[in-house]
This record gives sequence, C-alpha cells and structure tokens, in this order.
Amino acid sequence: DDQYLGDICFSLRYVPTSGKLTVGILECKRLKKMDITGASDPYVKIKLLDSKGKRIGKKKKTTVKNANLNPYYNESFVFMVEQSMLRKVTLEITVLDYDRIGGSDPIGKVRLGYSRKKLEKKHWAEMVDNPRRPVIHWHVLQTPEEDEEDEDEKKKDKKKEKDGKKDGGKDGKDNKDGKDSKDG
Repeated sequence: DDQYLGDICFSLRYVPTSGKLTVGILECKRLKKMDITGASDPYVKIKLLDSKGKRIGKKKKTTVKNANLNPYYNESFVFMVEQSMLRKVTLEITVLDYDRIGGSDPIGKVRLGYSRKKLEKKHWAEMVDNPRRPVIHWHVLQTPEEDEEDEDEKKKDKKKEKDGKKDGGKDGKDNKDGKDSKDG
C-alpha cells in the first residue's frame, strides 16, 4: 500500500498546424501524505524532454494548493512542439509537495510519449490521433525515482552560478571602467 502515491487527471491537446501542445492539469486525488502534519501542499511541474532526456524549453508549474490531498487545478500550459518531434519527446508531469524550508519533495510522476508503455503511451497516441481535441485521462502516479537527475541539475546550476559570479565580477568591473572613461 506504501507504493500508492495518488492519481492525476489531465488533458492533452495537440494542434498540428500551430505546433501547440496544450497540457491541462485538472486535478489530483488521494495524494500520498508527505508532511508529518498529515497534509501535503501539492503543485504540478511539467517538463518536455527530448529523446536523450534533456529539457526542451521552460518547465511549467501550477499554483500550490495548501493542505490538500485532492487538489483541483484546472490550469493549462502550452508547449511548442513540431509535429516531427512528437515521436521523440517525453512529457514529464511530476506532483510535488511544496516546502518553503527545504526543496519540494516529489510525490510521484507520470511520463508520456511513444517510448512509454500502457496508458502513458496510449494517452499520447490518442492525442496525436485526435488533433485539436483535448484527450483526458486519469493516471496513477509512479515513483519519482529520478531524484538523482534533479540533484545533478542543482549541482550544475550551482557550478554555473559560481562560474557566472567569477565571469560576472570581471565583466562588471570592466563595464564600470568603460562607463567611467566614456563619462570622463
């Protein structure tokens, strides 16, 4: 019973002429309690990944629903995807428990695309076969085992920040000097 993390309902709609993939996050139910208080403050994060698992474009997030294990969102997000890419991409939908103090804890996730199995593939295929029509399904959340990836991402970001600061510092000083000489 530990493994049951909850369900999420969302719609997928693809418009081939514009390349717009609309993900409508509708609601979740029976989410696993993540806090000692017996509640969770869930929000949903959506990422589009290429065949190598790299993120395409920006990740999107819903609002946070405080102390709610059956949150209703009804929020939609648009990704631009060329039709030729539909066979290659994976849509990753993660439900997280928002935590102001630490990082947010992932409760569970669903990944969709032709590379997936069962409903995770079927839902995607249905969306492709029914252009311009929203296709809605409930999915059972899977274990979010890819925490390591996020950790790596964080580490990378930190490294970037450090490098950026070094470079930024240098550039900043140079710019200031440049400005001064112009003013003088």
